[in-house]
Amino acid sequence: MKKVLLSVLAGLLLTGASVGTPAVAETRGAAATAYAAPAVGARDIITEIIDVVGLKPRFEVRAANVPNAAAVILNGQRYILYNEQFVSRLNNALKTDWAGVSILAHEIGHHLNGHTLSKTGSNHRDELEADEFSGFVLRKMGASLSEAQAAIGALAEEEDSYTHPGRSSRLAAISKGWRNAESQILASAKAGTPNRRVAVDRGAVAQQQTVTTPTRRTSARMGSQQIMRQVKLASAPQERIYVTTAFNLVRETASGLEVIGKLQKTNNSRFPYVLESRYFDYLFVSTDGLLLNEDGRRVGVLTTT
Repeated sequence: MKKVLLSVLAGLLLTGASVGTPAVAETRGAAATAYAAPAVGARDIITEIIDVVGLKPRFEVRAANVPNAAAVILNGQRYILYNEQFVSRLNNALKTDWAGVSILAHEIGHHLNGHTLSKTGSNHRDELEADEFSGFVLRKMGASLSEAQAAIGALAEEEDSYTHPGRSSRLAAISKGWRNAESQILASAKAGTPNRRVAVDRGAVAQQQTVTTPTRRTSARMGSQQIMRQVKLASAPQERIYVTTAFNLVRETASGLEVIGKLQKTNNSRFPYVLESRYFDYLFVSTDGLLLNEDGRRVGVLTTT
């Protein structure tokens, strides 16, 4: 896999970028000056990362005029933007293609943890959460701890900046995510069961519950003991949608119950859960149960039944 990843990532970010560039661009809430279709094969890496997490990649990947890489929302569309030359130089300098993979995983972590809901740009908490996510993902993909830490070890400044934590804090966050994934893998092996895909948890370790095929229906009605929360959407107040104790998102229909998505944990203290469904885009759940879309607009509420 690593040879494939190297050829795919060969050449990421802008002319003039150096290995000393901060590991995450400061453009999460701003438009990049230019972006184009990704290099052939770039989506294969994104798919590998997303497969580890168990969520759909509802964002576009584009080569762009950014310092290194960034997770942004432009005109309502989510993007992972990356500088082709930067990643190529980074991989060559560190002699591991995992460096580029970790940069992309870090940016995906910003999207999947709801960090792009904020318009204030980078901050220490979000960066550490994205670093932890990156470490978790890379271990699940087969990277060693040193490979998972290589990019940040080379790019991060020793001391804290206004937007980013210092190197030691960031390496510790990556290590935490990596070790949480390692513990999960070892636990699955000890139990003699296949390792399931997982959702991002506070330590990036919450195990994803198996979700029934979205089109499957059952004639049974939902028992109160199976219901954990009810989803009330402002756009569809008549719909009866529930989150079950198995973390499935189900909808009552005339012919029975339909599984339409799932609830997953994040490692974001402000938005600890995310709802994913084929009926709507990601909806982030705040600590007080509000449902927000990626524009930060309130679209519903998660309540007790």
